[in-house]
Amino acid sequence: MTGPGSNGTPSTAARLSKHARSKSCSRGDRESASGSSANGASRSSGEEDEKDGGVLFYVNRSGFPIDGQTWERMWLHVARIHPEGKEMVDRIRHAAHLARLPVPSVPIFKPSMSVPDCLHVIQQYMKLLQYNHTGTQFFEIRKTRPLSGLMETAREMTRESLPIKCLEAVVLGIYLTNGLTSLERFPISFKTQFSGNFFHHVVLGVYCNGRYGSLGMSRRPDLMDKPLSFRTLSELIFEFEDSYQKYLHVVKKVKIGLYVPHDPHVFQPIEWKYLVLNCSKMSRGEMRKDLEKHARDMRMKILKSSSAQSPVKERARGKSLSPRRGQASPQRRHLQKRDKSPAMLDKKPAELSTLNDVGYQIRI
Repeated sequence: MTGPGSNGTPSTAARLSKHARSKSCSRGDRESASGSSANGASRSSGEEDEKDGGVLFYVNRSGFPIDGQTWERMWLHVARIHPEGKEMVDRIRHAAHLARLPVPSVPIFKPSMSVPDCLHVIQQYMKLLQYNHTGTQFFEIRKTRPLSGLMETAREMTRESLPIKCLEAVVLGIYLTNGLTSLERFPISFKTQFSGNFFHHVVLGVYCNGRYGSLGMSRRPDLMDKPLSFRTLSELIFEFEDSYQKYLHVVKKVKIGLYVPHDPHVFQPIEWKYLVLNCSKMSRGEMRKDLEKHARDMRMKILKSSSAQSPVKERARGKSLSPRRGQASPQRRHLQKRDKSPAMLDKKPAELSTLNDVGYQIRI
């Protein structure tokens, strides 16, 4: 997120020292970069990847190991935006020895852990990775990419153990919660305005046992994770809106996606903005109505998908509500016989072939 608190880059030196010791950013890579980047070639067409609120940040599209051009471009950008400028950069890059920082361990859940405990462990892991203040996003996240591809990127995040931004945190949060099948996950995006500029942020909404919460990363601690304690989706969204007001940001739009399947091999993209709310033109009452309708629709689609996995059980349950055989008309008895035929039972699962293992097919 490039948003509240984006004017400064505190503790950037500590984060860059972590990058410097990374196996994917060796001294050999640094020394092999061409001198043309230092003369401003890094601002050539196509390299200026993203702007958020007028603040430039780059995206590493070269993968790992990071190539020399991307590496040099990152350091040049850091020298421009950091208060100490080139002095801080030279101090790190020319250091004879850099302290080796600990690599966070990927969370392992014990059977006795509750869902809130698991979410806490995941969020602590993200905090250990730290927020990325370098101005270069290390992992390229294309929202149109299939879920299976994004999960490969999330695995790369755990291997490289580098700082992340908000969009990377959402993908990583999905990856780390795939095993929590009682937990539903969905993206929540915010567009805010401050001092004439627009800013964008995204978190991972979570739902379990009638309560909502979130996972994520931000410069501000109250704009990322929220406890699994909100009774309604609107309460969660309004909590974020109130948090933004503390930093004089006005929420202009909120985008809510759909539940993300737990199967990491699903070859379909995440639905990032199924519901879009124009907050500047809506009252809280209107927003609450639309948010709760969307929440109900998501829950109903999950229930329908789950029940569709057991067509025989559904039919058996329906028989108890039907009239006795002796009271049924001849036409009704004929339909009941056809319903019990093997052909009918074989046909129903074929219609469900597009569902994955946990019954998610929530697109219309």
